[in-house]
Amino acid sequence: MVINGYQGTGSVTQGRARTVNGNLFTCDGGRSRVAAVGVQTDSAGNQWTVPSENQFLTAQQAPDLYNECSGVTPSDLSQVDLDAIPVVEIDADGEIITGYVFADNYFELYINGKLIGVDSVPFTPFNSNIVKFRVKRPYDIGVKLVDWEENLGLGSEDNRGKSFHAGDGGFIASFSDGTVTSNQWFAQTFYTSPIYDLSCLKEQNQLRDSSSCFAGGTDDGESAYAVHWPLPENWQLAAFDYRHWPQASTYSEDDIGVNNKKAYMNFREKFAGAGATFIWSSNVVLDNQVLLKYRVE
Repeated sequence: MVINGYQGTGSVTQGRARTVNGNLFTCDGGRSRVAAVGVQTDSAGNQWTVPSENQFLTAQQAPDLYNECSGVTPSDLSQVDLDAIPVVEIDADGEIITGYVFADNYFELYINGKLIGVDSVPFTPFNSNIVKFRVKRPYDIGVKLVDWEENLGLGSEDNRGKSFHAGDGGFIASFSDGTVTSNQWFAQTFYTSPIYDLSCLKEQNQLRDSSSCFAGGTDDGESAYAVHWPLPENWQLAAFDYRHWPQASTYSEDDIGVNNKKAYMNFREKFAGAGATFIWSSNVVLDNQVLLKYRVE
């Protein structure tokens, strides 16, 4: 596709999306940002769900590690009852693995194509989750990540004194078998916004590179572009070949800004302390829907 300087494989939309669900989630006390879902239509008539199609309302939510909305607020791991976490069975003769997950903002976790659980808070306040599953090695991890947006289709939120400020993402996880998030995982972008100058977005091989694009805030963001790519069929399955995807980019705790997030800091020994690092695609600010894949041998 060639449009306004963009020469790539994605579909371009411009302007605010039409809201189809005004809010997926409300936290008691009004502490949550509105987690709405919208639809945009490109010039070919294709419809794109923003920020992402998701299973928040229909799938099993992952158990809370820390979630102030549900009143689960342990100060450390000694207050977490690990025996109460249900085990999702994949292989009856497999090993029980415990995983600790923190996502900014939302995740859906698959093991060998089976949905283990979805994030219990789609947008904010920041939370963390714990999962257990029984599986045999080797096994495949698939994660859908969504950096939610307040301005649907415009990839932005009211923040830092600007009506349209690009938000950032971030994902970190560790598992009791020693598996941790790192640059050995694979990450691909499927929705990026806001883009104000389409010529800044480059594609080389499988890399969808928005590193040259403006990633700050503005008070005039209604005309922003978004670029969308369709999710590949059966991407969750272990048989899906993702080796052509770029490797995940890593980010520091300061990059993601977690030093004041109790959902992370109260259990830091199970995240960075376990050797895990924050990962995302090559642009943790503009890339709003990202898929991760990793094979545990």
